[in-house]
Amino acid sequence: MTELKAKFTKMIDGTAEDWSIIAESNMNEAADLPSKILDHLMMLGDDYGGFAVDRLTHSIQTATRAHRDGKDDEYVVCALLHDIGDNLAPSNHADFAATLLQPFVSEKNYWIVKHHGIFQGYYFFDYLGLDKNMRDKFKDHPYFDDCKVFCEKYDQNSFDPDYDSLPLDFFIPMVEKIFAKPKNSIYKK
Repeated sequence: MTELKAKFTKMIDGTAEDWSIIAESNMNEAADLPSKILDHLMMLGDDYGGFAVDRLTHSIQTATRAHRDGKDDEYVVCALLHDIGDNLAPSNHADFAATLLQPFVSEKNYWIVKHHGIFQGYYFFDYLGLDKNMRDKFKDHPYFDDCKVFCEKYDQNSFDPDYDSLPLDFFIPMVEKIFAKPKNSIYKK
């Protein structure tokens, strides 16, 4: 079967038929998004970054802790994916993860993921000559305490090689559910 393709070489020359082909292709790609995300998450399994556990194990531990604490599926998926950008965007991994999640999660969960890197710095920035209280510039933000709790209860303590994490397969239905349909998108009618 030959894949249909748009005929234009410049967007200005596109037709309704071209854009219909592109829209259908994008919808098909969106259906595969959960598996693409999980494939990328698996790449963290080879990356220790100097920690006692690889980054995949850290991510699964973070999600396991959030799940065992009764957090909802959206929060748990955010916990699972909060560091997904570590290997592609080490200087702004939190922004990478937040951008991936933004269309699918609440404003609060997006904000937590986007800012967790600075909040996590509370536990180590001073060892690197940075201000460990850098997060305080957000102290008046309504989600300040939420991000602080995320780092304190789930993220900073999830580098334990002996922790009994749930298997990644446990989280797959949650990932599929959260990424099934955007909640927030510039393309929504």
